[in-house]
Parts: sequence; C-alpha cells; structure tokens
Amino acid sequence: MALTRSFKELVQKRVANDPAFGEALLREGIDALLTGDVDTGKAVLRDYIKATVGFEKLGEATGTQAKSLIRMFGARGNPQARNLFSVIGYLQKQAGVELRVTRGPAGRPGQRRVTTGPKGG
Repeated sequence: MALTRSFKELVQKRVANDPAFGEALLREGIDALLTGDVDTGKAVLRDYIKATVGFEKLGEATGTQAKSLIRMFGARGNPQARNLFSVIGYLQKQAGVELRVTRGPAGRPGQRRVTTGPKGG
C-alpha cells in the first residue's frame, strides 16, 4: 500500500504554496467562530497557525506562552476574548489582510460573514 500524506501536512503545504488558500483558511476559521461554531473555528485556526507562523512565534508576538496557545486552540480550550483577538490581530497582520464582518447574503437577516479588505483600507 502506498504511503499518503496526512491531511494536516497537505494543508500546511498548500498554505505555504498558495497565499490565497491561506487567506481563505484564516477567513473561514474566524467566520466559524463568529457564527458560533467555536470548535470548528479553533480547529481551522490551529491548522492555519501551524502552517504559517507556528505557536512559538505567535506566543512571542502576543505575549502568551506557546503551550497556553496550543491549549487555547485545542479541543477543550476555552480562549478568553482578549487572547483570541490578540491572536487574530497578529494573524491578520502577518497575512497582510484586514478582515471585516459584513452583512450576509440578502434574504438572511442577521447573518454575518467575514470579508477581506485591503490592508489599512
């Protein structure tokens, strides 16, 4: 039987080679959090962090220990808003994007989605 790459390795390689995919992954993770799917949002952001900056560098940048960040984005993690927004702010900065919450599609009042705007715009 041929050896196959794990899904996480595949995601990491794709993020490294396709910045648009990485940006979409970041956006989807945040969107999941905002729509109340916290477990999926944390899992997606965990994969994004591993594929981009890594937990050590993220910890240095946000003033949070890497082990705390790993727990925060783990299955049983319960991040505080202050820590979560610090991480999201740093990830946006590193990706060179500015994410905004906008109204969802017509006919779906109350729906929100994350969109990408130009950095600083």
